[in-house]
Amino acid sequence: MLVRGDTRSDRVVPPSGFTARLTVFAAAAMGFLAVFALALTLAADRLADSWGDELARTSTVRITAPSEQMADLQATALSILETTAGVQSFRALTASDQQALLEPWFGSGLDLSTLPLPGLIEITEAPDGFDGQGLQLRLEAEVPGAVLDDHNQWRAPLVASAGRLRAVGWFSALLLGLTSAAMVTLAANASLAANAQVIRVLRLVGATDRYIAQAFIRRFTLRVLLGAFGGAAVAMIFVRVLPPATDMAGFLSGIGFEGAEWLLPGLIPPLMAAVAFLATRYAAHRALRELA
Repeated sequence: MLVRGDTRSDRVVPPSGFTARLTVFAAAAMGFLAVFALALTLAADRLADSWGDELARTSTVRITAPSEQMADLQATALSILETTAGVQSFRALTASDQQALLEPWFGSGLDLSTLPLPGLIEITEAPDGFDGQGLQLRLEAEVPGAVLDDHNQWRAPLVASAGRLRAVGWFSALLLGLTSAAMVTLAANASLAANAQVIRVLRLVGATDRYIAQAFIRRFTLRVLLGAFGGAAVAMIFVRVLPPATDMAGFLSGIGFEGAEWLLPGLIPPLMAAVAFLATRYAAHRALRELA
């Protein structure tokens, strides 16, 4: 209907005025917010996958013992890990490694000799994994004070939080779509009511309701398409200049698009135009029936 048919039919709709400007502005705002909702959702997806994959393949052996016994106990734990099937790699964290882990919380220059820190061994699992229960039993038997932490208690809440954030993003996108439909319906109803006399005159000169409805549908759909395209384009510029994701910057720096994801915002204007088409079609046919 937008391409074929009488393209001059939309001249019955006033080309300017408050309703027209409001429709374009609202569509631009919705397109702008939709891009950020999409970026947030995709970032949450990447975050959930990253946290799940990284924590799922790593474990930590924590050894609590007097400092004079720590070296011997760590050596025993390392020898156990060497003979454990499913362990891809492992390493004992040095004092400098623990210093780096504690710096974000206590700042630099911390004297670790004043703290009773446990010995830590970082384990990376092979793709098939290892028998965590069996490894824990071996450690308890040969390394008193050793505890195997498979990160499950940390991973589950983090992945669940990322999943909820992802759900919020999709819900926001749905809410934006419903709001766009409501906005277009109200604007179309207002325009139809304001042009009630024009519609009656058109009927008197032989215009069909289909011809009149096409005029409103075409004009409002094109307004929404234009506004959404402009809003989405501006939003993509803002997303492009956001700082890239880094290990130090955290999640907020990772909001954006990667690779082929940059094509997805291009779907927002036509989708919003499709919503506008359906909403205006419904409003136009309903209003014309009431004016009959």
